Amino acid sequence: SAATLVSPRPGGAMIIDCALYRDGHRQQEAALSLEEAASLRHDGSEGFAWLGTFEPAPDELERIRDSFGLHELAVEDVQSFHLRPKMEQYDHGIELVILRTARYDDEREEVDFGEISVFIAPTFVITVRQGVASELHTARTNLEARPELLAEGSPAVLWAILDQVIKSYGPVVAELERDIEQVESTVFAGEAAPTERIYFLRREVTNFYRAVHPLLTVLTTIERTYREGPLAPYLHDVHDYLRLISDEVAAQRDLLATILEANMAVISVEQTRLGIRQGQTIERLTVLATVFLPLTFVTGFFGQNFPWLVEHLDGFGRFVLLGIGGLVVPLIVLWGLLRRDRRRLDEAG
Repeated sequence: SAATLVSPRPGGAMIIDCALYRDGHRQQEAALSLEEAASLRHDGSEGFAWLGTFEPAPDELERIRDSFGLHELAVEDVQSFHLRPKMEQYDHGIELVILRTARYDDEREEVDFGEISVFIAPTFVITVRQGVASELHTARTNLEARPELLAEGSPAVLWAILDQVIKSYGPVVAELERDIEQVESTVFAGEAAPTERIYFLRREVTNFYRAVHPLLTVLTTIERTYREGPLAPYLHDVHDYLRLISDEVAAQRDLLATILEANMAVISVEQTRLGIRQGQTIERLTVLATVFLPLTFVTGFFGQNFPWLVEHLDGFGRFVLLGIGGLVVPLIVLWGLLRRDRRRLDEAG
C-alpha cells in the first residue's frame, strides 16, 4: 500500500490552542479567541500570539486571513497538499514555511504523511496542521518550559516546530531500515523476495526523501536569517540532524535499487533452474516414450483386424518378416534422415 495522508479532524475543532506570549511566558491559561489574538497586531502591545489550527475549512481560513492580513495567495497555498517543503515571503514581514511531517504506522507498515504550514510574523505565529502526523502540542509544551528561548519571540516557535518535525523523522528512518533489512536478508540468502514489496518500500522511501531533502534548502535560508542571536546554535543543531537524516534516506533509496536488481537476478536464476528441471523431466519422458515406441508399433501392427493379415500370419518367419521387419524399415529411414540433418548442421557450422 502507498504512503498516505491521514487526516481525521477531531470533533470539528479548528482552533487547538491560542495564547499570548510576553517576556518568555504564556500570559493566560485559557486559549484566546481568534479576535483577541488578531487584536494584538493593532494595539501595539509587546509579545506575540501563537494560533494553532487543525484542518480549518476554507471559510475559517478566510476569517484568519481577514483578521491577520494574510496574503490571499498564501492562504490558497495552505489549502493544497505539497510534495515538498518550501518557504515563501510576503509583505509586512510575513513568511510562510510549509513542512511535511511523517509518522510510521506499525500495524499497516506504512508511512503516514501530514503537513504543517507556519505563518510567522513579529507579532504572531499561525500554524495550520493537516494530517494525523502533525501534532504540535509537544513543541508548544517544550518551548513554554524554556522561557529564555521563548523570549526571542516568534522565531523561537519556528525553531520548536522544526525541531519536533525533524526529530520525528528519526523513528521513521529506523522503521524503514528494519523493513529494508528484512527484504535484504531474504534476497541475499538466495531466496526471491516479493517484488511488489520492494517496489512499495522504494516508493515509501522516495516519498520520504521528497519530504526531507528539500527541507535542507529551507533550513539554510532560516539559519542564514537568524545566524545571530541565541537561536543560532539551536537552528544549526537541527540543520545538522536533518543532513544526517537526508543522507540515510538517500542511502536507503540506493540500497533498495541494489536489492531490486539482486532480486531480479535471483528470480532469473530460479527460472533457469526451473527450466533445467523441466528439460530433464521432458528428457526422461522422451526416453520412456522411445522405449515403448517399438512395442506400440508391434502391438498396433498386429492388432489390425485385416483378413489378409490374419490369414497369412501362420508362422514365426511370417511374424519376423511382417512385424519386426516392418519396424526396422522405418527406423532405418528415420536414422538416415537424422544423419542427413546432422551433416547439414555440421557443414553450416
